[in-house]
Amino acid sequence: MGPVRPNSTHSPQPSRSSFYSHTNPSRTQTPGLSDRDEQEQSSLLRHNHPSIYGVEDPKSETAEVYDATGMSDTSGIKLDTFQPQSISNRSGLRRYGTRKINLVQGSVLSVDYPVPSAIQNAIQPEYREAEEAFSEEFTHMRYTAATCDPDEFTLRNGYNLRPAIYNRHTELLIAITYYNEDKVLTARTLHGVMQNVRDIVNLKNPNSGTRENTLDVLATIGIYQDGVMKKDVDGRETVAHIFEYTTQLSVTANQQLVRPQGNDPSNLPPVQMIFCLKQKNSKKINSHRWLFNAFSRILNPEVCILIDAGTKPGKKSLLALWESFYNDKNLGGSCGEIHAMLGKGWRKVLNPLVASQNFEYKISNILDKPLESSFGYVSVLPGAFSAYRYRAIMGRPLEQYFHGDHTLSKRLGKKGIEGMNIFKKNMFLAEDRILCFELVAKAGYKWHLSYVKASKGETDVPEGSAEFIGQRRRWLNGSFAAGLYAMMHFGRIYRSGHSFVRMFFLHIQMVYNFCQLIMTWFSLASYWLTSSVIMDLVGTPATANKNKGWPFGNDASPIVNTLLKYGYIFCLMLQFILALGNRPKGTRLPYTLSFLYFSIVQIYVLILSFYLVANAFTGGLMDFDFNHGASGFFSSFFASDSGGIVLIALISTYGIYVIASVLYGDPWHILTSSWAYFFGMTTSINILMVYAFCNWHDVSWGTKGSDKAEALPSAQTKKEDGSKQQFIEEVDKPQADIDSQFEATVKRALTPWVEPEEDESTSLDDSYKNFRTMLVLLWVFSNLLVCLLITGTGVSSMCLTNTSTTRTSWYFRVILWATAGLSFFRFLGSLYFLGKSGIMCCVSRR
Repeated sequence: MGPVRPNSTHSPQPSRSSFYSHTNPSRTQTPGLSDRDEQEQSSLLRHNHPSIYGVEDPKSETAEVYDATGMSDTSGIKLDTFQPQSISNRSGLRRYGTRKINLVQGSVLSVDYPVPSAIQNAIQPEYREAEEAFSEEFTHMRYTAATCDPDEFTLRNGYNLRPAIYNRHTELLIAITYYNEDKVLTARTLHGVMQNVRDIVNLKNPNSGTRENTLDVLATIGIYQDGVMKKDVDGRETVAHIFEYTTQLSVTANQQLVRPQGNDPSNLPPVQMIFCLKQKNSKKINSHRWLFNAFSRILNPEVCILIDAGTKPGKKSLLALWESFYNDKNLGGSCGEIHAMLGKGWRKVLNPLVASQNFEYKISNILDKPLESSFGYVSVLPGAFSAYRYRAIMGRPLEQYFHGDHTLSKRLGKKGIEGMNIFKKNMFLAEDRILCFELVAKAGYKWHLSYVKASKGETDVPEGSAEFIGQRRRWLNGSFAAGLYAMMHFGRIYRSGHSFVRMFFLHIQMVYNFCQLIMTWFSLASYWLTSSVIMDLVGTPATANKNKGWPFGNDASPIVNTLLKYGYIFCLMLQFILALGNRPKGTRLPYTLSFLYFSIVQIYVLILSFYLVANAFTGGLMDFDFNHGASGFFSSFFASDSGGIVLIALISTYGIYVIASVLYGDPWHILTSSWAYFFGMTTSINILMVYAFCNWHDVSWGTKGSDKAEALPSAQTKKEDGSKQQFIEEVDKPQADIDSQFEATVKRALTPWVEPEEDESTSLDDSYKNFRTMLVLLWVFSNLLVCLLITGTGVSSMCLTNTSTTRTSWYFRVILWATAGLSFFRFLGSLYFLGKSGIMCCVSRR
């Protein structure tokens, strides 16, 4: 990860960091808190000048409101632009005193640093003076230089955390993993978490780099201070810099400061925070190892919630997740609904990529997640917004999960990430799927997973084709490998403690997942054959359609269809060439044109499908047999040259989408985003899956960042004569200088954010290209073989039927019936979940 710089006013290079906040239900919290939306809280979005930097009462009536540019609404005086060098130069001319800091057990550096006066004054007196409060909790930030592996961060080795020191029970541990998101995304997530903690407090007490700009936001709320980090302690390199503070401050995504205002019931409660800044980039999974193997071992929380920076939890979303565990003692993990961020006035739905992803997210949360939740095994709890019961994932689930951590590769040997084959490496691109399976299959236990519809999180989605393709490469390859892993190890379910009924339904789910896997594998051939059959049924004059070619007439329609087919094959071959030799960011135009062409073909096929169905029922194109009773009618209705089977396929997809969305009370995506999803269905296979399989050898996350740690001051211990106690000497800054530097930090943190233009590049690993080539060949030729067996005229002896027309008819029937069956199966699971949720709402405890 990114290096850290000594005594700078800015952050280190992008580093995978984590913010951990705790909720302590036993503490006395703000009484009578009420829910308010963003507009109602606008009165709290202010910071004072100069009183916020001094020691004046934060409730002072003389406070002035400033916007993010630093302009006073009353005086019109503009604050001076801050130059980072100015403070360091001034501080360099000043001579400070020093203080001696004893090391814990002679090796652990853990120091309390005073926070700026404005942060101290922002804490409400009722919390500062409470019996449960400790003198340094609101006045000092605690810094610990962890020079150990996460597994060695234990009390025995001298490491500790404030909640454990204060002997507090941690009910909820919320982890926000961060890479290099900007301050807007970070503030959005942090402020959303703070608001959700307030909702939980209401329930418990109803009467009451790292980018430089991101560290500025954290310093503004008191959880970070510049110039305190140490590169090493007596030559032992610092692995993680850990900051602890309890704060009532927050910064919104609009760079406005939220602080307590008197006894306003909407004030945010104090939240205990831990900020873990890793010195090197060791990926998200290593951050989770710090969470589960280091901090959770000391705090022993009941529930751990995982959130990615940039994901904003909705109103009472974290409360809904916590309640799911409170009401179900066998619940091991749960997740909420993640939906796409659509911007102000939903303007982003005008972007086809954003609209299609929004529809995809919504349908997954209406059909797929409820179905899996009904079985008790949700195949993936997204790491961006999920929760786990800590004691449920202890043991084998976490052991298997952390096999993907690069920092453990030497210790684990062949079982580590560096000793794995390429299949397992791809599997750990979707490591959250591994954790879900291991949790459900845990020997001797009956943990299950659930989807919580009431919990919602908003996240940004890729808006460009290159970013979209790169993201789906990770998702598709990871989910494919993890899905095979779950099927191959399904036998471990028999060693779990699940009931007979649960085991029965888990077997049904396995069969369903296997069918989905087969459908996905042959989807390349299925899309081509389906499009070709529909074009031939409608466009080619034949006896079945009374020699009428549509839409361009008897002569032109077959020609247009043939040209479209040739273009389809050409674009498909182009995808293999691009995927094997080019990066999406370097070939944006060809990929954009490919998206456009496949969408045009999909629109054309949809028009032909609806025309086929409409004319079949009006008798204008194909006749049904009404002369031989019900059997004759159904035989003609479901014949391959009839519109009836096409009608069933359309209803089983588009119809179910509409019906299920209406039943769940969330139909708006049908109106705003369905067009982009339906028009781009072909691209999901012909572009995304082709690129994913052709880059099977690439197991990178597509992120960049320097792993070289820049210079930081070292901590060298000393001993006084005649004493065995080791200590270090450190500069002791006066409070006035701390406040002065904090003033400049707040100005930067509240400055409107301007998104920089970045040209990120991803380097691919070529060592596994041979395996990749064999996989692609197997996939392409198996699909090609299906096409030849179905449409070829020279393979009659190998098939059950003598003519290609008959084989095509049967294949067409099987595909459409399989599509209809799987869709109705999802719909039944969705209905069951909907009914179960309604019953649970009436009987669940609050």
